[in-house]
Amino acid sequence: MILPVVAYGDPVLRKACTEIDANYPNLKELIANMKETMYNASGVGLAAPQIGKAIRLFVIDASPFAEDEDLDDNDRATLKTFNRVFINARIIEEEGEEWAFNEGCLSIPDVRQDVYRQPKVTIEYQDEDFKTHTEVLEGLAARVFQHEYDHIEGILFTDKLSSLKKRLIKKKLENISKGKIRADYRMRFPNLKKKK
Repeated sequence: MILPVVAYGDPVLRKACTEIDANYPNLKELIANMKETMYNASGVGLAAPQIGKAIRLFVIDASPFAEDEDLDDNDRATLKTFNRVFINARIIEEEGEEWAFNEGCLSIPDVRQDVYRQPKVTIEYQDEDFKTHTEVLEGLAARVFQHEYDHIEGILFTDKLSSLKKRLIKKKLENISKGKIRADYRMRFPNLKKKK
């Protein structure tokens, strides 16, 4: 089932999310719905807060990036199969010199900005069967992970922008929260004025 994506301005996007366990109700169905919602919106990642749930869960399928000719072969090979469910994820270490990449977010349609992140992360997470994994991600895979991870910490990519860039997009963000935006997928707007 395709769920509405929560728009910028909704308080759920600002919550540090809670961990879940294998008894979380209808988890398999929720994961399937999140994937369907992500694909429907042409996204490469979707975190639970973006569908209104303040839990430490996100899905990633970065395979669309595998077609990018600007990436090296290693990056493309990694991204081709980078399709996972992350439960109760945490970042153990971030390293390397920060690099810029133009990021967007399904909760903030039509806003894209260069964001600086470190290129290498060591992470720990559970998969949908609650098996624990520890691994190192680099390059674009690390970035997609960091973006989604920020969501479960209540952080948006716009928080990482300079104060000047934030001022430049302030009106656009306000309009998004009020539903004054056209998106190609269902959205839920926190400050949408109901028609009387």
